[in-house]
Amino acid sequence: MLKEFKEFAVKGNVIDMAVGIIIGAAFGTIVKSLVADVIMPPIGLMLGNVDFTNLFIVLKEGAVAGPYESLKAAQDAGAVSVNYGAFLNTIISFLIIAFSIFVLIKNINKLKRQDEPKPAAVPTTKECPHCFSTISIKATKCPNCTSAL
Repeated sequence: MLKEFKEFAVKGNVIDMAVGIIIGAAFGTIVKSLVADVIMPPIGLMLGNVDFTNLFIVLKEGAVAGPYESLKAAQDAGAVSVNYGAFLNTIISFLIIAFSIFVLIKNINKLKRQDEPKPAAVPTTKECPHCFSTISIKATKCPNCTSAL
């Protein structure tokens, strides 16, 4: 049983999948940082200095009464909140990752199509069985030896 598990674990597909998962997690972290640290601050600045991570609605006050300056302050006070700013960041991260994967898959499919053998061209000529000269495929009589085909 241990031998079978070892054979399964060492197969190329399992290792490829593990590498893909690790790289995918790292890519997700990069995209999250891209959205939170690069994309959203200028958008927030254009919308009047809005920090999307601090967009929330308080459903229930915490031990310390609001209003709360930031999401962290609300969470520290024990307030129950709907954090729609963080949700917007997550949606944008998802869209960037989905678009990146779409572009990657599109390019992989393009490379696969290039590797596939192209269908053979339909022949336009044939060989006369009598004089062995090359003639049109539509010919019913050889123009060289005048034999009927």
